[in-house]
Order: sequence, then structure tokens, then C-alpha cells
Amino acid sequence: VTPGTEIAAQVRTGRVQALDVVAEALERATDSQGTLNAFTLIDEEGALARARGIDRLVADGRDPGPLAGVPVGLKDLIDQTGLPNTKGAGFPTSPAEHSATVVRRLGAAGAVIIGRTGLHEFAFGFTSENHWFGPVRNPWDPDTSPGGSSGGSGAAVAAGIVPVAIGTDTGGSVRVPAALCGVFGLKVTHGRVPLTGVYPLAPSLDTVGPIAATVADLAACYLVIAGDDPADPWSQPVAVETLPPPPDPSTLRFGVVKQWFALPHTGEVAAGLDHFLHTVGNLGVDIVEVDEPHLTEDAAAARAFGPQVVAVHGERFSADPDAYGPDTRVRIGDAYAGTVEDLMTAMRWRAQALAVFGRLFTSGIDVLIAPTVGGMRKVIGDEQMDLDGESVPHRTLLASFTAPINQIGAPSLAAPIPGTGTPPYRCASS
Repeated sequence: VTPGTEIAAQVRTGRVQALDVVAEALERATDSQGTLNAFTLIDEEGALARARGIDRLVADGRDPGPLAGVPVGLKDLIDQTGLPNTKGAGFPTSPAEHSATVVRRLGAAGAVIIGRTGLHEFAFGFTSENHWFGPVRNPWDPDTSPGGSSGGSGAAVAAGIVPVAIGTDTGGSVRVPAALCGVFGLKVTHGRVPLTGVYPLAPSLDTVGPIAATVADLAACYLVIAGDDPADPWSQPVAVETLPPPPDPSTLRFGVVKQWFALPHTGEVAAGLDHFLHTVGNLGVDIVEVDEPHLTEDAAAARAFGPQVVAVHGERFSADPDAYGPDTRVRIGDAYAGTVEDLMTAMRWRAQALAVFGRLFTSGIDVLIAPTVGGMRKVIGDEQMDLDGESVPHRTLLASFTAPINQIGAPSLAAPIPGTGTPPYRCASS
């Protein structure tokens, strides 16, 4: 699919009609549903109407915005006026009365949302194997998961249906699909993109971010959706700055955290990261090992999000637990194990880890490197994954690297690594 930045440039100058671009994306989405199941709803009528409006603006000599005519997939967890927000669940839902802030900003920038993408139920999982809507499937191998919880967004981008899609990330839900689908995913700093109109999982950890086939599209989308929103209590009143030009690699220093690389990961992932580090080293990047025990997530911190989940789901779960899908029902039940002591431990660990980050970046390190996932192949229907001959729970390989970053609140980029093995390639996270 044509990159979103190129589509917008062509639409804004009238060389290409937004209607044609969007119609083609809708056709790709519809044709792929039987194989990928990437969408819970394809909004043909609304998307075509929006595209016609953009073409009228161009014909009148007006600029529709930096994402003019760019087809976008939107995770079915985010409110969109007039359409149901199913949250990937089986509960009855009514059309949303108001669009989320990110949806309004996308619209103001000229983007065209063509449909709502599939996800793990209530965004509470890493596979997008949905009890109510069926599993989302990986375009590279439909027998495998695209990751989750934003699996439909990852699959839609990887399949070339749309150049960019919106996901949410509470423990890795943008980065894991980006990794398993071989595209780019941005987990933003907590509070940089508004959560207004986004159904919560654990609000102190929740973020909204783009998945895209190119870094340019990722950046263009981020610049549109980021920024303060007084309606969001988690929002940070920080100005959104345009991105600087790429730095000279010889001026960069990458830190490889010893403790992170000790987490379980396959030889395939290790080889991919070795390839990446060797490549950037040859470009002049200074690579240093970082030995920081305080960056190892405390086990109590990993449980600490439980009370937030209970705060969101407790009343409905207590009234009718069987209305949840089987795996979500188990995970919400497990969330009740989180204690006040866990919360206090998590707060201490987060403060300590943030201080370590501050010291590392002050010392001259620009980026910290780790795998995004510990393994690349999660077979749909199998709760286990293969760790070089050992069968391990899938969350061990899909969550261990990403979840601590949400606890810290820091930004992270999942990026595909070309040149080793077969697609989708191992993904690095920074």
C-alpha cells in the first residue's frame, strides 16, 4: 500500500482523489475479512462520505490537513460518533454519542477511518483470539496470532489494507502486534495522547498510539493525535514539537540492558537483535552494556494493575462473570489478587526505574535496546509458545519485555529488523 505521507501529499495537491484511495482500502478490507478477520466493522458508507468531503475541500482550494485522504483503522475500543464501541466484548452496546479526542484530531487532519479493528476482549490479552468475534489472524501466517491486544490494527497494516492504524497499549498492546506482524508500533509516553473516549483497562498505564508500515507515517500520525486535552485527567500539558532531522549515527549511544536480555527469548530473537546491533555498530553507533538491577520489574509491580482492572470491571464482573469470554474471565478473576502492598511496591519500583532512566540519559545514552517479544510464533488456539524446544505460557514470551515500560510510563518504539530469517522479522524495542 502507498505510504500515508505520499497519499496525503497527492490528495492535497489534487493529483489523486481521496474517494479512489478510500474505496480501494475498503475493498482490500472487505476482501481480507474471510482470511484475516482484522475488522469488527467496516464503515463503507461513512468512509466514502468522508472521502468525498475531502475531495470537495481540495476542489475549493482548501487544505484538508496533513493526513488528507489517508485510510486508517481504529481499534474497536475507541469511541466514534454513531458507531458501536464493542470493546471486543459480548455485552450489548449503543452507538457512541461523541468521538474520542484522537478520532476528532484524526478527522481534523483529513484522515479517513475505514473501519474498527479487532482486538482481545476489553484489550485484556496479547493474542486477539476473541471469544465473541473470532481470532484475528496474522497476514504472514493465518494459523498464527498477530499479537494483541491491538491485533486487528497490526494485521490491517501488515496486510497493506491501510498504511496506519490506531491501537492502545497498556502492557504491550501496540508493540506486540507490531512485532509479530513486522511493522512499526509506537507506545507513547503516558499522558502524551489523550485517553478521552477510550475505554480503560488500567488508566495509569493506558496509552493510545499508532501502528504503521513506515516511520514517516508513524511520526505523521503521532504529531496529529498527541497533545494536551484538559478533559483527560492523565494528559500532560506539554507542547507537541515537530520532529528534528535524523541524527548522525556516529553521535548516538545505544544502551543494552543486561537484565532485560536475561528475560526468556528464543535464539531466533537473539540472532535478530545481534544482527541489529552489529548493523548499527557498523554505522557508527556507540553500543554499551548497561548493568542496572533496578530495571528488573518487581513481581509485585506486575500484579499492581489488578486493582485498576477491578475498578473498571468489578461491578459488572460480580453481577455476571459468565458474560465475559473464558480467558478474560480468568484474568479479571486473577486481578483481584492485587493488593495495596503491591501498589506501594509498584510505585517505589516505578520511581526508582524512572530515576535510573534519568541518570542513564543524562550520562549520554540516547536509546535503550531490548527485544519487543521473546518469541515470534503464537499458534492460534495454543496457550503455549515454543522457547527453543521448551513449551512456555505465551504471556511469558509476549509480555515480559513490554509490560515494564508501561509501568515506568516511558515511550517505546517497536521496529522490524530486516535481513535475518523470513518475515515477519524479529523486532527491536527502544
